[in-house]
Amino acid sequence: MRKFFSLLVGLSIGAAIGALLATFFSPVSSEEFQTNLQSHYQRALKAGREANSKRRAELEAELSELRGK
Repeated sequence: MRKFFSLLVGLSIGAAIGALLATFFSPVSSEEFQTNLQSHYQRALKAGREANSKRRAELEAELSELRGK
């Protein structure tokens, strides 16, 4: 358990340092960087919601088929 916690802390610290370095050394302005980040986040969120809806429809169809038998 202690090794797992240490790994988790290390990954968190590494991610934070990586995010800071990406922010500081980005070739675009901070406003453009934030806009790009929001755009990517919104696209990922939309894709996740679409995948969720599709999978939910598949599972509901499967459930109704099983209940019908």
